[in-house]
Amino acid sequence: MQLWLAFVILVSILLAIDLGLFHRSPHAMTMREAALWTVTWVALALCFGAGVFIHLDRERGIQFLSGYLVEYSLSIDNVFLFAVIFRHFNVPLRYQRRVLSWGIITAVALRGVMIALGSELVERFHWVNYLFGGFLIFTAFRMFRHHEEEPDLEKSRLLHWLRRNMRVLNHYEGRKFFTVHEGKRYATLLFLVLVFIEVTDVLFAVDSIPAIFGITKDIFIVFTSNILAILGLRSLYFLLAGVMDTFHYLPVGLAVILGFVGGIMVIETAKGIDIPAGVSLGFITLTMAVSIAASLMRKKSEATQPQEGETPAKQEK
Repeated sequence: MQLWLAFVILVSILLAIDLGLFHRSPHAMTMREAALWTVTWVALALCFGAGVFIHLDRERGIQFLSGYLVEYSLSIDNVFLFAVIFRHFNVPLRYQRRVLSWGIITAVALRGVMIALGSELVERFHWVNYLFGGFLIFTAFRMFRHHEEEPDLEKSRLLHWLRRNMRVLNHYEGRKFFTVHEGKRYATLLFLVLVFIEVTDVLFAVDSIPAIFGITKDIFIVFTSNILAILGLRSLYFLLAGVMDTFHYLPVGLAVILGFVGGIMVIETAKGIDIPAGVSLGFITLTMAVSIAASLMRKKSEATQPQEGETPAKQEK
């Protein structure tokens, strides 16, 4: 209980510092600022992981790092979809931070509930492990098959439902989520964007939380690794916003990781064996490294290719 209390207090302080002290003014986060905060969040997570190693045990320390790496990797994919949403609704940069700030606060609360529910299901019903494992394998196949497709938000059922059931303005009213227009209360376009961001995070949590349960059943490790990964999601978005197309093979790597974790979950449940956490950590790290390296090599190769209508000689000049 003391560990839980200490972690909740730590997260509360970090959120208060990040959202309340440093980022009260509505301005677009610079690349330098985003890089600084991204490094800060990762460093804090690694320090916490070191504390798990020292004060708990080596096995749970490795489980924490594995869970954190899986969640952080999936967060990068989540960031790509955030960019699609912001681009579709033409959200000004100075308002994107406000949307992501509220998104993170809500995500922390929702993930806490989802992790508690997932832990209870895994503890009470043995067959849930098969369900989680099969779902991860299915998600991996779907991600691999559609990794080059960009969602068309105009065809979204959520968008049609919101516009049909709410009074929504088709423009922004500054940083407001709601406003009064002609004596009636309306949601602004920024609120619509917030709803999409929140729903996106929930959908990704449905993938990532079972994935961490595939690594460990320790609810403290599941919760802390998940929350520490998403706390840096906002700064990670602004850091990667301009280089989204660089990581072409990242979704493929994530699909392989999800399939691997799902397979482990099914095998461990069926055979009653425990695969060492170090094996999972090594595989996840290697897969991420290969997918990122392959993406960078592809980007470098594309950069050296002559553009359409341009000869190699002209390109060299």
